[in-house]
Amino acid sequence: MTELWSVTVDKRVCVRTGLCAASAPERFELDENGQGRARSATLPASEEVLEVAESCPIEAISIVDARSGGKVFPPE
Repeated sequence: MTELWSVTVDKRVCVRTGLCAASAPERFELDENGQGRARSATLPASEEVLEVAESCPIEAISIVDARSGGKVFPPE
């Protein structure tokens, strides 16, 4: 069974760099305001999604394990 992550972009923090959508366009997109968002409420766990979250310059992307609710990123 594939591990799933709940991925959210905090709209209050996002500064519209577009790095997420440029780095993983199949997983992230920009909304009508130019802010990043995940293309789906849950995404398959992958190194690519984690790298996108880590590369966000202001850590606006949060990742939580969809089953357990455990925090994946950012680290505490």
